[in-house]
Amino acid sequence: MTRLIALLLALLSLTLPARAADDISAVSRSVVRVVTVAMVDGEVVGFGHGSGIAVTPTRILTNAHVVESAAKYPRNVALGVVPSEGQKSYPGKLIAIDTARDLALIEMEEGRVPSAAVYTGPLESGADVVALGYPGNVDLATARSAADYITPRTPVRSEGNVSNRRAVDGVAMLVHTAKISRGNSGGPLVDQCGRIVGINSAITRADDGDSPFAFAISVPEIARFLADARQDYHSVGTPCLSLAEAAERDRAATDADARAAAEAQAAKAAKAQLERERALQRANDEALAARENRIALAGILFVIGALGAGAGLLFHSQKKPREAKIAGGGGAALILVAAILFLTRPDAHAELSDLGEDAVPAAGKASTFAGANFLCTIEPERSRITVSSTDDVPVDFARGGCVNARTQYTKGADGRWQRILVPQEEATVTIASIDPETREYRVERYLLDAETMEKAREIRAASDIKGCTADPAALAAFTAQQDAVKAVLPPTPNERLVYRCQQRAKP
Repeated sequence: MTRLIALLLALLSLTLPARAADDISAVSRSVVRVVTVAMVDGEVVGFGHGSGIAVTPTRILTNAHVVESAAKYPRNVALGVVPSEGQKSYPGKLIAIDTARDLALIEMEEGRVPSAAVYTGPLESGADVVALGYPGNVDLATARSAADYITPRTPVRSEGNVSNRRAVDGVAMLVHTAKISRGNSGGPLVDQCGRIVGINSAITRADDGDSPFAFAISVPEIARFLADARQDYHSVGTPCLSLAEAAERDRAATDADARAAAEAQAAKAAKAQLERERALQRANDEALAARENRIALAGILFVIGALGAGAGLLFHSQKKPREAKIAGGGGAALILVAAILFLTRPDAHAELSDLGEDAVPAAGKASTFAGANFLCTIEPERSRITVSSTDDVPVDFARGGCVNARTQYTKGADGRWQRILVPQEEATVTIASIDPETREYRVERYLLDAETMEKAREIRAASDIKGCTADPAALAAFTAQQDAVKAVLPPTPNERLVYRCQQRAKP
């Protein structure tokens, strides 16, 4: 049965090749077209559209001027949201609008889209940026009917650089060179990691050969607007690194850790050797003192015994047999004891095997990860962080790969225990892994298109496991399932979070 499940999972994984998982493609799935339709007496009398970006799975950030007609004429103007993927568009509802900042917030009344993160870190002039949205000139060139405007389409991307910051009517703006046109309004300006750095709002005219420039509402203005609207959102402040840069930093940090561990081990070994030498010297001194004391005692007893023997001879010559016997016997006994003491004198040099356990420091016992409770803390210099939270992660690892008493991990050939998480709602596959030797916890996230995500869910459903188990057959099927999910993933993740774990007392 296990082999049959493994074969089925392998066939499922072969039906869909892995696609590239670049961050711009990932955040493009959070971009939507925002549509306004004006109706009078049941007839369409006006149509407009712009772009938007999801800050939660159901809340869309866009420009106020894109939805201004809906704000002015709520009974006659309907709002629509067209995702970049899927087959459907959804009705929307205006939640908040700020015409001074030219920002608005829409709620999707149905459906969900992946949400994007807002970048709150420093953005230097010259930084690479990408504008995403639905420019009207592209629509005019490609649309064949009104239905094309409400059919899900991948947004258009345009690359450029940040020029500088300018205040326009009191609103902080980014001036940039990414090409946009009417229809891009409300769409995001993102960095190379796909984090929102602005909301495109306006362009300059390009008359008489002038170069066009674009204006995007800056993050501080976005943050104030969302705060006023009481809208939570996810933000990231870490610099944008490529996966190669993060991997190089990780290798450098790992090498540094290895060198530090080797130096610490060498220092520990040198200290242990010095302690052993000192212990041996003390033992030698004690052995020599014991030998000399034994020889001295034997000499004293020998002299006393000789004197006793001499006294015995003297008493014998004086015809005192009783005294002669006592003195001679006592002297002979002392001489015998002295001889025994001399012959059994200890050696002048001690052996390490003669040392007691307390005399030499014992080597430190290797700590074990299994059966321990840990708190794992992010190491930003070793990680590539694009959209995820970096809060501490509690890890209660039990023997057999049961984590936090509810999630089963499997052991790979590299010694790491891992679990592939395929959520039902979120368009993200996560590989979480633990290295029990180094106390390292890693999280790799793949931000996937709808088709790949659906295939991963199909594989998971074919052999799902809930909770923890020690059943060999269930574990074998689970391992085959995880291998099949891996086969449909892109070659590299969008994020790699590296955590260092410290043991803590169980609550």
